[in-house]
Amino acid sequence: MITFEELKKYALSFPEATMEPHFEKISFRIRKKIFVTYDEKLHRAVVKLNEVDQDTYALIGGGSIYPVPDKWGRQGWTTMELDGVEEDLMRDIVSNSYESVARKR
Repeated sequence: MITFEELKKYALSFPEATMEPHFEKISFRIRKKIFVTYDEKLHRAVVKLNEVDQDTYALIGGGSIYPVPDKWGRQGWTTMELDGVEEDLMRDIVSNSYESVARKR
């Protein structure tokens, strides 16, 4: 199980990463662009991935990783249930999300 503190520490370890509020959630951003959000009530994160990574992680995630419903999921936004994800996998996913968002600028 991944704690919020572990997620926070890792997300903020990237260059220029910041933590900011995002509605009722917490967001981690690179140059004002979100790469992870965290929902404290549901203890889950949402990350931005490309289509191939989203499909790959969903296959290996054992039901703990899946596209956000509707148009957000088709744009690459992917849910990670943090109770069901190992730390190494979380780090890999967050790293890919950061790189994906950071490259767009």
